[in-house]
Amino acid sequence: MISLLIAGACSDLSDYDSEQVQSTLNDSLITSTESWDVEMTLMQQERARIFIEGSYAISYQTRERAETHIDGPVYVQLFDTTGSVETEAWSNRAVYLEEKSEFELYDSVRVLTNSDRELYSDYLVWSQKTDRITSPRFVTIITPTDSISGRGFDGLTDLSSYTIDEPRGRLIVD
Repeated sequence: MISLLIAGACSDLSDYDSEQVQSTLNDSLITSTESWDVEMTLMQQERARIFIEGSYAISYQTRERAETHIDGPVYVQLFDTTGSVETEAWSNRAVYLEEKSEFELYDSVRVLTNSDRELYSDYLVWSQKTDRITSPRFVTIITPTDSISGRGFDGLTDLSSYTIDEPRGRLIVD
């Protein structure tokens, strides 16, 4: 309706200028949806891959991007191929970037795997495409036998294999 009013008000404009105004209006349109007490399940190959819940979510969609911001506390479960919970995560907020198929977790991030490995950070990215978690920031990993901290993390979602770019910590080697 706004575009009709503006088009009518711009009747003195050339067809080209009217098209430019309409194109700019269309590019600036944002669709948003709000939800409270959010529970989302993302499917992958006809099975649940990730479950996420939070207290509030708002989804934004434009032609260029689609993302959902989730306020916490945020709780995440990643499922393995058998449908069992492989990894759990908690944070204060999260963002789902639809085009990249990535979740960004922010503020007091804690990850716990079913093999009792824990990761702590203030920022973490989980990529659905690569099934990896990464962080350019400081992380701490605690396992049943050791703990290590450092900056720059890349690893599998179950924390069975990972690298830390600038490690610090203690490690027991048999």
